[in-house]
Amino acid sequence: MSDSVIERRALREKVFPRFREHCRSLLALDVRALVGHQYGPACLPTQVEVSEFQLLLQESQQAGVGTRQLERAYQRDENAVPPSYHLTPAVKSICSPLVIMVNLFNLLECHPELNIPGSGVLFLSLALDSDLRFALENCPVLDIINRCMIYVHKVVNADGERGKQQRNTKLQPALKVRIYLKGDISERSHIFLVAVSKHYSSKLNQNISEILNVDQRTNATGVDFPLCPLFLLFKFQEQLCCILAQFYKIILPEEEKVRIKFFRPLVVSGGPCTGKTVLIAHCAEQVSGHDPGFCETPDSQGLDSSIIKVDVSLSELEEHLVFILTQLPSAKHPLVLILDGLDQLENNVGAQIISSIPSPLPDAVKLIITVSSSRTGLLQAINEEQSGCASIQLQSEDRKQCAKLLESLLNSSGRKVTSGQQALVNQALTSCSLPLYVRLLHAHTSLWHSDSDVNESSLPDGVHSSISALLDHLEQKHGSSLMARLTSYVSLSRTGLCESEIVDLLSYNYDSPAECGGPISQVDVERLLMDLKNFLIKRPIADFQVLFWVSRHFKLVVTKRYLGTHGVRRKIHSEMADYFSGRRVGRNKKPFVVSLASEPEHEQVSQPFIFPVTEDVCRVNMRKILELPHHLEQSGRLEELELELLMSLGFHQAMVQGDMLSDLVAMLKAYEGSRKFLREKWLIASTLKSSACFLQSSPLQLPEVMETNLLPYLDVFPAFEGYIRDIRQYRKKKGKGVELVLCPTPSSILPICYVGPNIKTRTTRVAEIACTECDVVAEVMDDGSAWIWEGSICDFYKLSLIQDQQELKFAGVKSNCKFLLLSTQCSKLFVWDGANPQSLIEVKESMKPESESSQTLSTIEGFISCQEIICIWRKKERFFSVFDIANNTSTRFECESSVICLVASFRSFSLYCGQEDGTVSIFDLTTSRLLGTCLNSTNSAIMQIILCEEEQEIACVDRSGSVALWDVADKKQAPKLLKENFNQGKSSSILNTDYSKATSTLLVCQIHQVTLWNTFNWEMWDQFLAPQGKAFSQAVLSLDGHLFLALLDHFTIILVWRVSTGDCVLSLETNRQPLSLIKTASDIVCVSHDGCLTVWDSEMINAAGKATKMRSEVKGMAVEQTGKCFYTTDGSENVWRWSLDVGFPQFTFLHAGDVEKIQLSPNNSHLLSLSAGEIYVWQTETGENIARINGGSAADVLITPSSKFGVSISKHGLSHVWKLPHGAIVCNIHQYLSDAQVSAEGTFLVGLCNGDLLAASLWSGSISKRFSCVENSEHVVAFQCLLDHPNFVVVLTASGAVYTWKLSEETVCRHFQLPRRFHCQPQDFQMLPDGNYALLSIDHNSINFLDLSRVRLCSLKAEGPVIKACLDKTGCYVVYVCNPSSQEQSCACYLHSKLILTVVRLSDRERIGSVHLHKNPSALTVSKQQGVFVGYEDGSLGVFFVSDATIDNELVWDREILKSEPIKCPFDSEPIRCFYQSKPNITWS
Repeated sequence: MSDSVIERRALREKVFPRFREHCRSLLALDVRALVGHQYGPACLPTQVEVSEFQLLLQESQQAGVGTRQLERAYQRDENAVPPSYHLTPAVKSICSPLVIMVNLFNLLECHPELNIPGSGVLFLSLALDSDLRFALENCPVLDIINRCMIYVHKVVNADGERGKQQRNTKLQPALKVRIYLKGDISERSHIFLVAVSKHYSSKLNQNISEILNVDQRTNATGVDFPLCPLFLLFKFQEQLCCILAQFYKIILPEEEKVRIKFFRPLVVSGGPCTGKTVLIAHCAEQVSGHDPGFCETPDSQGLDSSIIKVDVSLSELEEHLVFILTQLPSAKHPLVLILDGLDQLENNVGAQIISSIPSPLPDAVKLIITVSSSRTGLLQAINEEQSGCASIQLQSEDRKQCAKLLESLLNSSGRKVTSGQQALVNQALTSCSLPLYVRLLHAHTSLWHSDSDVNESSLPDGVHSSISALLDHLEQKHGSSLMARLTSYVSLSRTGLCESEIVDLLSYNYDSPAECGGPISQVDVERLLMDLKNFLIKRPIADFQVLFWVSRHFKLVVTKRYLGTHGVRRKIHSEMADYFSGRRVGRNKKPFVVSLASEPEHEQVSQPFIFPVTEDVCRVNMRKILELPHHLEQSGRLEELELELLMSLGFHQAMVQGDMLSDLVAMLKAYEGSRKFLREKWLIASTLKSSACFLQSSPLQLPEVMETNLLPYLDVFPAFEGYIRDIRQYRKKKGKGVELVLCPTPSSILPICYVGPNIKTRTTRVAEIACTECDVVAEVMDDGSAWIWEGSICDFYKLSLIQDQQELKFAGVKSNCKFLLLSTQCSKLFVWDGANPQSLIEVKESMKPESESSQTLSTIEGFISCQEIICIWRKKERFFSVFDIANNTSTRFECESSVICLVASFRSFSLYCGQEDGTVSIFDLTTSRLLGTCLNSTNSAIMQIILCEEEQEIACVDRSGSVALWDVADKKQAPKLLKENFNQGKSSSILNTDYSKATSTLLVCQIHQVTLWNTFNWEMWDQFLAPQGKAFSQAVLSLDGHLFLALLDHFTIILVWRVSTGDCVLSLETNRQPLSLIKTASDIVCVSHDGCLTVWDSEMINAAGKATKMRSEVKGMAVEQTGKCFYTTDGSENVWRWSLDVGFPQFTFLHAGDVEKIQLSPNNSHLLSLSAGEIYVWQTETGENIARINGGSAADVLITPSSKFGVSISKHGLSHVWKLPHGAIVCNIHQYLSDAQVSAEGTFLVGLCNGDLLAASLWSGSISKRFSCVENSEHVVAFQCLLDHPNFVVVLTASGAVYTWKLSEETVCRHFQLPRRFHCQPQDFQMLPDGNYALLSIDHNSINFLDLSRVRLCSLKAEGPVIKACLDKTGCYVVYVCNPSSQEQSCACYLHSKLILTVVRLSDRERIGSVHLHKNPSALTVSKQQGVFVGYEDGSLGVFFVSDATIDNELVWDREILKSEPIKCPFDSEPIRCFYQSKPNITWS
């Protein structure tokens, strides 16, 4: 095929790229094809058996063919089995292979039997011939016909028997495949042949499309969603055991000890390469094969530590182990848990994993741990944590067994060694008898020939030396650059590499051509992989077969040899990152190519996160999501890792759909040094974790889940704008979906972080907790351990303090400003500076207190810091100590009674000491002199002192909650009492106080009430009572003071109140009983009794707390024709006008009483509201109350389609028709009509009266029309005036009959009778203005329709019982809300238990999209602009947009991110209050 240039170029540039991309996206396969002259001409065989070679020489001599060069090219090798002649490496220098081939050709022309496959030597053959036979033989004929094309270059004018054989090919009739023939006939036909070639190449695209379509139709139905992650994990571990067990060739006596079914920990130890993992894998395979119910879960990484997921946090690993140990084992099906390679983990992680395993083990659990005998620390930790451990020590193998293994390996590869060579082998095995070393000896000795000159230095003396020698040999054979890069790529990969990936990576010349020796072809790579096949083995990873080292020692040698510097490793990682990200890589950013000599380069294959297969089916690019994050991290491209992966919707979709949600959460939580998007990643991780159960069953719902949870906090995290934009672009590309436009007010907030101490027993409790202004939280446990949480990076770690070679145990912790004061159980004090975490200064007391007995000091009650001065007071002591840290001196100040609190003045260097008897003593810090005292009139203990340095005043809060204000400006004069305010609530002791200087607010928490004081004038602001039957335990102000958060006794939920309204607006859920609330500079932290911290972002709390909602459930909504504004009522005196442009209500229309109903004029100019029998007329744009109409006792109000007249309907009096907006009466209607509607032309009021359908004239008020049916006089149950068809009314009767009534002619037409199950339910009945569709009824989880356009009945099945349903005004969709939880009784997770809003297209019943509603809806309506408006029971509103590419609709609002202008205070977005007329200005008599 060397002259088929046009055909090969067409295959290479058009066919193969499309074919490869198709296979990758549809079948998850990476196909490689070789087309070109890389195969080369026919080559000489590398080895010929002695008998055949001698026959060849004999026949050649008889035929007169010279054999001299043939004899020089081959040498006899007795090491071959059977003995053979091998082609010498220097054949090109000592003879001409071409001459030999010509001679062989002439010989085989006369003796073709010598070249018969299976009976002779295949001397002259092409590799392409072998490949075609391998591909086509023993395959189903039909499969070949559907999938294959064969192109044959046929030599037409060839002479001789060989030419005749080519012309008479039997390939086509035998296989019936599509064959293209090309022939060389003569020079004058060359132009014709070029034209034929071009025609052939132009047809390639068409033909390949036909084949791919057949392939897609064949395989599309086989595309399944991912299986259960636990099942996939088990299958992966089972396959890995089978792979590793193949290396178990020498029977070890320790095998029986491993397989004994005793249920206690077993430690298998030994030196490197002693076969620990292989032994365990063999035993696991044997157990699995003999007893399928015996579950083994070897968390083994094989012999390569990279298989252990380093991106999984210890806490999640602990949860996983707890799940395995508690859920899987049983008496009938015991559990074997194998932990392999723990000693290879860094940072003492192995010991931490062991400490998380319960001791003793649960019943029916056997734990097996493999550890290197040199890791004495880990072995000691295992023995300490797991009582009753058994141990097995593996030693080096017996030399004779190793010799037998080597002989077996050589025989399997058709080789042996001479007796002299065997002596050298025995000597080498005496020095090292490890299984891996035996396999390396096999690699070396299989290269020996019987005449090879070998000596003692020919065999390396150890594993690492043998690996290095093997690499030396392969470098000489394949080139140092190719060898270095291939081994580096494999060693630095996270999970191994596929062969095609290795070819792609190596085919591009990163280095200079001089270093690489020219372009690297795929053939070069395949040859090298063939030489490494015994040490690069395959294992399944995510449906791919990847290559990985058989032992981690290969990686160690490769790293030392080729990857010695950090810069080299980063460069290789960066190249691999470029490849898996789909970029053009390399120095010049050229694409990857498979070199075809001088032929043009090719574009690299695409690397999307997800391959689309069909509209609803896709495949995840598992190789990309497994490898790319690792290489970006290791190459130092952290910003790219965050922006393009961790903050990327596409990456999140791929991870979730690839069943790697837990891995994604772990990656988002991991701290890698960059704080740019730290909190954003925490929030995404928290959202994913809370929705994990739902997303595992519905992974395609990820965009909707993320949009619902992130959009409310867009002002807090602007970085999410791009993420939300990607969601909407994805939905637009998909062509359908439900988009969130206006977020409902969150009723709860997800925590952004959840951490806890790694303690052995769950009975350990928090002894004391403190927080600094540097966002550092410290907690001391009752076991003496201390834990530190740094909020800025969410890092949680144990604080260890060793003194005199002993670890100190802590007794308590206090905080002030940036300092922590830690006290130990041995009465030592240490000051920890939050701004300098490495600094820990011991504070030594020079004088002992009088109460000291038996060398025991009383508990530290608190401390304050003032520059370099620290003041400490103890519980129930009458003194406090002042320490000068710089000079290491201390001073004691005596007081009249026990010290309760201290405050220091930075300006005057004064100390204010609050005491138990209600006294405040004022001291001068510089002179230690008492300046004065303040005495509380109630003699109640002073709990807090607030220093107002600008006014030179102090406010003292006593135990009862009363406040006294003192003037302390003049040090020479006694303090003056300025004001004293007594607590008016229930008398009880203060639980805690919280002071916000920024908002001039003081919060005082007591058991039954929370009191807020305005510290500007020291007047009580408000008082909040605890819910009935509950008691407060703690309360804190939010950062801006507009909210406060409270803990209740025996209540796991934290409640959030809005100060301005007194409403409870939020709840923060915890999974443990809270102990304390801590407010940091950016977070609210809830501490549980066991020391776990649940962290919420303060700005998220403020954003949710500021969100506007009505006081109670939404009862009515009206939407303007433009869809930009809408009105809501909750039955109170307020009606709100919302604007979608700003996202919150602009006006609130006030009424004198509760609003019963609202009605918007069709031209959007006026709003009518009904309150306490009065009608209010509002100008919508200005909010002006034009008219307040009294009289008539209206029960309902309507507006005509012309927007010029209003109709007030009264049940017990006259109904009025009047002019808008001034209320002039046109006529009166004496009869009450229920469910009344105004006809399309505005001439009649149609309604029901005692089951009859009547029409009253809007000009005279008289009943001028009556619906009558001759056949049946039954009652009318529902009707609808058709706005698009004036004068027509659709009528449904109790029997199920459907009529049309033409008002102008008073004619009735009966159309059909509804079956009983489709009878109309009046409360559910809805009909479109054009009459095409009518919603008849809701029956549990079915919605019944009447399709009048096609005259048919339809029933739409929902996911659960339907709560609400609504038709949109255009007749395109039905929107319904259902409760799917009843369908999934076994699951009560966060999203599975929520209601679902679903949009279905009426024309074809296709589901457009759905979203989960986080609260119960109370009202639902759909606008003409495809807007879905939902009112909720808590008074909040949500607006959604129906995105449908099949519907041509002009958007009326910007579907991009809707944000209002920045507001200085988030609580200033309250709507403008529009007041009503003080008294009615119109009265109807």
